[in-house]
Formats: sequence, C-alpha cells, structure tokens
Amino acid sequence: MASKTLISNKLRSSLTMLGIIIGNASVITLVGLGRGAQTLAKNQLSNLGANVLFIVPGNNDTRRRGIAFPKNLVLDDAYAIEEQVPSVNKVAPQISANEIVQSNSKSLSISIAGITPEFLQVRSFEVNKGRFISQNDVKGSKSVVVIGPDLKNEFFKNGIALGKKIRIKDHSYEIIGVLEPKGAVFGSNQDKNAYIPLTTMVNRITGKDPTFGISLSFISVEAISKNKTSAAKFQITNLLRQRHNILRDDDFAVRSQEDALNIVTNITSGLTFLLAGIGAVSLIVGGIGIMNIMLVSVSERTEEIGLRKAIGAKQSDVLVQFLFEALILSVIGGLIGTFTGLSGVYIVGIITPLPASVGIPTTLSTMIISGSIGLIFGVLPAKRASKLDPIVALRSL
Repeated sequence: MASKTLISNKLRSSLTMLGIIIGNASVITLVGLGRGAQTLAKNQLSNLGANVLFIVPGNNDTRRRGIAFPKNLVLDDAYAIEEQVPSVNKVAPQISANEIVQSNSKSLSISIAGITPEFLQVRSFEVNKGRFISQNDVKGSKSVVVIGPDLKNEFFKNGIALGKKIRIKDHSYEIIGVLEPKGAVFGSNQDKNAYIPLTTMVNRITGKDPTFGISLSFISVEAISKNKTSAAKFQITNLLRQRHNILRDDDFAVRSQEDALNIVTNITSGLTFLLAGIGAVSLIVGGIGIMNIMLVSVSERTEEIGLRKAIGAKQSDVLVQFLFEALILSVIGGLIGTFTGLSGVYIVGIITPLPASVGIPTTLSTMIISGSIGLIFGVLPAKRASKLDPIVALRSL
C-alpha cells in the first residue's frame, strides 16, 4: 500500500527524494575529496624519506608571526652535525633562491638550489641522464647544473639537454644531468628546479653574510636508520644549542617526516570532518523535506485514514504504513545518492591529481544514516495519522 501510494504521486515522491539524494551524494563526494587530500599529502611526504630530518632557521614563534627567518644556520653547523652526531649518516646543506633562468629566447622564474653531492642520497633523488654534482664541482665552484625533468621539457622538449647551456642570473651553466621525476612537496614542483654546486651558489648568487658567513636555507640530515631518528633529533638539537649559545628559546627547528605527517593528518582530518558536516546538513534538509511532504500527505488523506480505521485498522497499522512510505523514500533516495556520490568521487580521481576515494564503512554509514533520517522524520507525520479520530475524519466525506 505504501509503494502504490508513492507511485501514484511520482512527481511529489521524486522531489521529496531529491533532498536525500543530494545529501548522500554530498557526504560521499566531500568525504572522498577530504580523504584524497590526505592521501596526496601523505604520498608527497613519503618522498622525503622515513629517516630524514630537516633543520631550518627560526623557531615556531617566528614562523607563526611571519617574521623573516634569521641567517644564523650556517655551513659550519652542517659540518659539525656530520662530525659530532653519531646517529647521523649523511648531511646535505642547501641554499635556495628564486632566479630567472634563460635558454635561447625563453626565460622562467624557478627555484635554484645550491647543494652538495650528499643531496642525492639524503633526499632520495635519482639521475635519469648524465651525472650528478660531484665533490670536485663543489671544490672548484664549477659552472655546472643538474635540472629536473619538467625544466628539461620546458627548454629542450624534443632535444638533448646534456651539454647544453642555460643562463642563471649573469652566468652561463652547462647541464651535466637530468633527474628522474620526483613530484611536488607542499605545492612546490621539485621537477622544475635546478641544482648547482653550493660554493657556486654562494660565490655567484647569494654571497656570504658578513656576520654569520655562509647562511643556509635548511639542512637535510639522514639518520642511520628510522629507529635512530628520534635520537638524531635530540643530539642535533643539543649540539646546535651549544653552538648558538642558546639559553632560552631556540633559533632553529628540527623537523622529521613524522612531525610533518602528524600536522598534515590533523589538518586534513579536520577538513574531512568539516566537509562531512556540510554534507550532513543536506541530509537533514532532505529529512525535513520528507517530514513536510508526509504531513501534507496526512492532511490530504484524512478520509482514507478515517475509512481504514472505521473498518478495523489499528493505530499501529496506520503508523506502520506511513513509516514505510518515509522509509521507502529515504532508502531509494539514499541508494541513488550513494551511486551519484561514488560516481563523483571516481570522476574527480580521473580528471584531477587528487586520489579521491571513499571506504566501504563510510558508504555503508551514509546509507544507514539516510535510512534512519527517513524513519526519524517520518515518525511525527505517522503518529499524527495514526491518532486521527475516524468519526472526525469521516465527516469530511
């Protein structure tokens, strides 16, 4: 009887289900986007290496307030860490700067990194063609450069890059190597960077600080193993505090992949819950729509209810019929909305780099919630229908 009643009012039933459809689709799609953002961030962080630490100038307070980072993290600090910290395997100091790079008639503003040979191992980069920067290149401050694959495609899309020249600032550099694709980290495309010897970077681009000497952008440190990461962090912190004569707040920060992962996980988890909450509002609106239409239906079907009760229908019979009508609307709407949401997640995963996905528990939970909403918001109209006095209802016949 509930099904026949709904079918006889197809347009009304379809519009009533629309709220549930939109709500279910919104929850699944938005949760999928949130989880995709979380997965993307984790994948990018995994490229940094499980046992890699990053030492950066400035403490948490300066970073929160946007104060310019001090230049007190110097090359001698990197040498000291390499020599005095037993749980460290390799140390890779780095100086970064944005510069205009030219080749023929084309120019680009990209990130230039002055590095040492240890960079390749510490940061887990691989050379696709040619070779990487050597110790001799650093000692001789040679005019050589290693470029990322995207930068190679920008300048030499259909040609050979090795042996060619590019111009950085006022000097020409010979390309000696092209790296394997590495991907982006925190929105920065590592495949579009250029890498030159650290000494060349100091002599020709950044220069020396008259107070501190060779200031670094950061230091990448590879611990002996993943289990030694915490020990390395503790030892590096103590060493730099001694070297910088720190008595109170640190003027540097030591970050591990796990630290960055925890921060990103907290942010993306909060984002996912926020998006799920936004979708849940649509579900509630859909439930209110069901209640509204059911109340209208009760008013329109007063005679039918009175006649049924007059020939022996109990209150529970009428209550169950109207609850079933609400349940059918919410379940069918939930199924259609779930299919729509999953399709949306699949399409997002194809047309964007975001690995959007939704787990089975999330899908089932959404369907159960949508069904429950139908029951919850259908209770009031069903109770009102079941409590109608048959004599009063039949007077309108």
